[in-house]
Amino acid sequence: MFYSSNEVQEASFSTEEECLLAVYYLLTVFLSPIYFLICLDAKMCNDCVQKEYPDRGNTCLENGSYLMNYLSCASCHQRDFVLISNKATEDEDGEEIVTYDHVCKNCDHVIARHEYTFSVDDEYQEYTMLCMLCGKAEDSISVLPDDPRQSAPLF
Repeated sequence: MFYSSNEVQEASFSTEEECLLAVYYLLTVFLSPIYFLICLDAKMCNDCVQKEYPDRGNTCLENGSYLMNYLSCASCHQRDFVLISNKATEDEDGEEIVTYDHVCKNCDHVIARHEYTFSVDDEYQEYTMLCMLCGKAEDSISVLPDDPRQSAPLF
């Protein structure tokens, strides 16, 4: 089942899954690949964060939590430490993918799912991060001593 952007804005979906499928379709069609990395089975909570997917520029976290964006647990209403659970690292075609869940210390409520990627493309190390709590970010760093993008033109 596929929806146009107008249909999604005006629709009332009968199930959460139907709504998620519509949003997933729109993200895959309209946004760049980094932003459509959505795990449909992950239960994330937008009531626990101040802002969903804040723009973090080029700050990509492989580990940790962005606590400035954490309000409190929507389940137990406590604002305590955020634990990391279900951490997994996999290597697919030269791309390292690290995923984990941000979980409430008191009640094990899943606050957000974190995804971090690292790869080397040509002469650059590429980093991406996507997480409802930590935000979205991407960075590219030259593996050469002098970054060709940073050098001034000769003429």
